Amino acid sequence: MASKFLLVGNGAREHAIAQALCRRKDVKLYAYMSARNPGIEELCRSSGGSMALGNIHAPAPIAEWAMRMGIELAFPSPDAVLAAGVSDELLKRNIRVASPTKAASRIEWDKAFLRQLMEQGRVSGCPKYGFFKSTDGLDGFIDSMGGLVAVKPVGLTGGKGVAVVGSQLRDGGEAKSYARAVLTQNIGGQGVIIEERLEGEEFTLQAFCDGRALLPMPAVQDHKRANVGDSGPNTGGMGSYSGGGHLLPFLNQTHYEEAFKIMQKVARILDLETNIRFQGVMYGQFMLTRNGIYLIEINARFGDPEAINVLALLKTPLADIFERISQGGHLNKMKIRFSKDASVVKYLVPEGYPAKAATPSLISIDAKKLKSSKAELYYATVDQRPEGIYTSTSRSIAVLGLGKTIAEAEKKAEAGCLAVSGPVWHRPDIGTKELIEKKVEHVRQLRG
Repeated sequence: MASKFLLVGNGAREHAIAQALCRRKDVKLYAYMSARNPGIEELCRSSGGSMALGNIHAPAPIAEWAMRMGIELAFPSPDAVLAAGVSDELLKRNIRVASPTKAASRIEWDKAFLRQLMEQGRVSGCPKYGFFKSTDGLDGFIDSMGGLVAVKPVGLTGGKGVAVVGSQLRDGGEAKSYARAVLTQNIGGQGVIIEERLEGEEFTLQAFCDGRALLPMPAVQDHKRANVGDSGPNTGGMGSYSGGGHLLPFLNQTHYEEAFKIMQKVARILDLETNIRFQGVMYGQFMLTRNGIYLIEINARFGDPEAINVLALLKTPLADIFERISQGGHLNKMKIRFSKDASVVKYLVPEGYPAKAATPSLISIDAKKLKSSKAELYYATVDQRPEGIYTSTSRSIAVLGLGKTIAEAEKKAEAGCLAVSGPVWHRPDIGTKELIEKKVEHVRQLRG
């Protein structure tokens, strides 16, 4: 059984992964990061491991450092790290990984590839779509959808590239203009997908996958929009919540199982059509509509912030799960347990985010207030300096609250946010009764 684990990445998601790994007492954590994450650095130190700073998208230096450290099992985490082939390079050096290869992670960084797989396998939940590498036929396709479309750059855009008519876009004309911008400015670098606009409530379902078996995690709802009431521009995610019993207030067991079956079919058709086995964490973004469940996208890693929700509830040692994933074909023999508690995550972000972040600034944490709040902090894009922790250009700190109910968890998360002072802000409405009731009512109206 491996004891030396390598984690590649340094966000709040990776802080949560590191914490979950270190719950197994024999784990020595090693981290390769692009910036100092104070939480991950402390876990490396206290577990008897080590850390290194460098380019996390450069496979060879990471693999060479892993070899020198005697790493036995690795988990390259962020999407761009997987797309850079870090998992592949580690495998070449005979270091086991619990993350997908570059070929398997294509289901995330090539949205056209995913849709084509779904068509080939006749997988349900696929919206009507068109894939364009030039403007030929683009306007006509948008017109054929009545202008009611979602425009998606095909490559990686940090979760911020999608624009939808009625939200970020005013009408079909703006959709055409944005689609052209995606192509001419090479946003994402892979072309553009035009999909029918779906109306409903989005939710995330993540699953551990060893290439054959998938084991699902609790459902989570993320909040991409920057401002209160789900308004404003898209972000990497302002916060998220999970409900007691692994469902959501607007999501029943049938919906959950339908979404999980779609993920299972995608993994199976990936294997059958391309002979590629997906080993790692599969993240499905779904929408519950009046016509059932649709798959918005599949990602090849934990969500951020959704990883923080589910890993806080995980009772089975994450290190043991990663062991089974890396061995391939053994996950179905494992029973993975989660707490039935609810969770709420709220992100503290720097002033000006997401449009224009302020100059890096010092923030302070009131330890007494934090302790009384019973919340936990996970460091995201921060810079640890001798004089303290500084904000950067993106999300700064994720604040987690747990409770028997969503309301209890939200109260703790909100109190935790107030323990941090400095030029940061957050969405206070995430996980509140008012916002959740609005979502439940939305689904009720959709389904008649």
